Amino acid sequence: MKKTRNGNIRVRAACVTGPVHLGRGQPCQDYCRYSTRGANFVAVISDGAGSTKYGRIGAKIVCDTLVDLLADAPFKNIRQAVVNAIGTARDKLTFHRYNSSGNKKGIMAFAATVVGVVCHKGEGVFFHIGDGAALAFTSSDLSRYVASKPENGVFACETYFYTMDDWEDTLRFTPFKEAHTVMLMSDGLTNFSFDQDFNSIKPNFLLPINDFLCREKQQAKAVRALANTLNTTRAKQLNPDDKTFLWAKL
Repeated sequence: MKKTRNGNIRVRAACVTGPVHLGRGQPCQDYCRYSTRGANFVAVISDGAGSTKYGRIGAKIVCDTLVDLLADAPFKNIRQAVVNAIGTARDKLTFHRYNSSGNKKGIMAFAATVVGVVCHKGEGVFFHIGDGAALAFTSSDLSRYVASKPENGVFACETYFYTMDDWEDTLRFTPFKEAHTVMLMSDGLTNFSFDQDFNSIKPNFLLPINDFLCREKQQAKAVRALANTLNTTRAKQLNPDDKTFLWAKL
């Protein structure tokens, strides 16, 4: 596929394993993927439920499926394309070799959240199931933004997954226009990035990261520094979960 105007978008992303999973000898349950090669810029992160057996697999499958199917989907029908793509990911889990039931009842073993974005010619839309968060900034000082906030269930520790029977009821879309930067993050970073009521961001975390990534043009160096930031002793103390952060300069 030939390179499109999306090839000018700079993307930096890092996933780090939290102390909770390191202590259990488990790999990172988060997954992240993006594409700048199609008609649309697409990025998706997913947090596999640590309480399930194959959460990381569920996270990888939904990210890969969404990116593959949305990169060239017509933007005017993008919401339906997202619904169809998540349905395809669920179908893959239904017939996955680790799904011992061989039907939809078994896909909760692959439970994972979804936070994603599709951008096309100055327009964009977030799609979101569960916790994690996304931000689209429209002012140069990051004071104006559109947010897709976390959504929990009845209890604070309970969230929603694309593997649930009623997943379409929890799928949220948030449109935006003329953003210059987008950020996606898993649940391990939301308490760093938002005030407790999620009505405002914490500039002392997000602004320095944005400033550094804007300045640093070398991808390897930028990603290494981003991973180190997510993996500091202080970060581990504030939240022991896995952490994924994706930054894109549109």
